[in-house]
Amino acid sequence: MNDKPRDDKPSRWCVLLPCSKGEIWAVPQNCLAEIVTLPAEDDEPPTEFTWREQAVTVLDLDEQHESPWRNARAGTGLVAVMLGLKDGAWEYCGVALRGEGLGMKDLAVELIEDAPDMALDCSLSAFRMAGEVYQVPNLQELYTRNGAERAAI
Repeated sequence: MNDKPRDDKPSRWCVLLPCSKGEIWAVPQNCLAEIVTLPAEDDEPPTEFTWREQAVTVLDLDEQHESPWRNARAGTGLVAVMLGLKDGAWEYCGVALRGEGLGMKDLAVELIEDAPDMALDCSLSAFRMAGEVYQVPNLQELYTRNGAERAAI
């Protein structure tokens, strides 16, 4: 990707979304609609919630429940609302944020290294930055897989 930071490159802001203990997503800023704080009575995120009068399905990628979703002190949890395709299979999709690592980085000024061998099944690619591996998710595949799993229940 980018071996050396350069000041003359255009900005490439990415939002870093911690989805589970071993999975932190890096998504372009323009793919994120909003990060929503939801009331949380237990440690599991909702499967769906209403956001701006839209029903939003929530993907929870921490199947082992190794990272907390709910902040016990505040009684809340975070969900990233991702933009889909207007008039497509989905307009919005929620992703439960678990653990630490939420942030933003301008990849144009960071030292990053491709890590294709570290890409997970539902990722388009992966890269290393500051000693951490970040996934570039295939959002359509994740949403399709999640929809099929829900239909089977």
